[in-house]
Amino acid sequence: MSFDVSSKLSPVVTSIQPSGIRKFFDIVSSMPDAISLGVGEPDFVTPWHIRDAGIYSLEKGKTYYTSNSGIIELRMEICNYTERRFGLSYDPDTEVLVTVGGSEAIDLCIRALVSKGDEVLIPEPSFVCYSPCTSLAGGVPVPIVTKEEEDFKLTPEALRAAITPRTKLLILPYPNNPTGAVLTREDLQKIADVIKETDIMILSDEIYAELTYETKHVSIASIDGMQERTILVNGFSKAYAMTGWRLGYACGHPDIIAAMTKIHQYAIMSTPTTSQFAAVEALRNGDDDVAEMVAEYNYRRKVILEGVRQIGLSCFEPFGAFYVFPNITITGMNSNEFCERLLKEEKVAVVPGNAFGKSGEGFIRCSYAYSIADINRALERIDKFVAKYK
Repeated sequence: MSFDVSSKLSPVVTSIQPSGIRKFFDIVSSMPDAISLGVGEPDFVTPWHIRDAGIYSLEKGKTYYTSNSGIIELRMEICNYTERRFGLSYDPDTEVLVTVGGSEAIDLCIRALVSKGDEVLIPEPSFVCYSPCTSLAGGVPVPIVTKEEEDFKLTPEALRAAITPRTKLLILPYPNNPTGAVLTREDLQKIADVIKETDIMILSDEIYAELTYETKHVSIASIDGMQERTILVNGFSKAYAMTGWRLGYACGHPDIIAAMTKIHQYAIMSTPTTSQFAAVEALRNGDDDVAEMVAEYNYRRKVILEGVRQIGLSCFEPFGAFYVFPNITITGMNSNEFCERLLKEEKVAVVPGNAFGKSGEGFIRCSYAYSIADINRALERIDKFVAKYK
């Protein structure tokens, strides 16, 4: 009798679907003549002075474990950043945890707060990890549909309707991946007014905080009465083009950070030492680099938005992150069919909108964290493809 290894797997894990983003990335990686607008990764190389700080730390022999929470120099710089950028004051000793990317911070926060049966509110479309992390923690993901006609914003009405006695946590993913939607201070105040009527915590994923194009990002933690119940998650991947360095952080109430650190301590130990020293340099001297990259993204944003609209696809104007989220329903195809056929027929990779939740059906996500040359070539091929089917 053969031994059935698959039957030994956790039912929770087997029920989780692989990321729809990585599926198309893996396919296009084997097609040398394909153009990808699929992955949300800056095409910029990490600025030299940041790389140099990492190299210098190696030359100085700084190759040992650090504190579980991260080196104190980095935690202090994170606090300096949140103060000057958002007016938020945190204690580097008790209210900051350095993590392996923003993704680990999200996972730790959910695991530290969510017990079996607790409900986690997740505005969708949104990044792919929130729902699986909730399920892995024993929680119940509760999607809140955001709509194109409402600029993909979480509204206080939709939030209030989704709250039940079992609601433990609201995830606030703005600026949003995949839509590019942002929330203004006025929008956040309305959300805060609803939350203050409850004992719900907020996980505010602000990884795209620096990538806004019309107004500066506002953190919900800066709204009166919200800092204590908000866990702010951010990182270095997007703003500083440091995806491969795998470094993020969480800021929040000392009790929650202590609980997250306990999990981090046993699962991870500490984040890469070299990356931490590089991140110190990024926060101290990286503002000009960020401004330069954001200006280039803004230019690309305008090019790709105009391009998809000229093709005939309706598209909400994104004011954050580096994605457009065109509506492809005029082609008569669903999101998966559109993406699979576009890749096969025109060798352009984009991501189906339903990879970001059921409400993303009928849309595709195109990243403009690619060169203008690639964007323009991709638009030509998408135009040719859509013309055949609309």
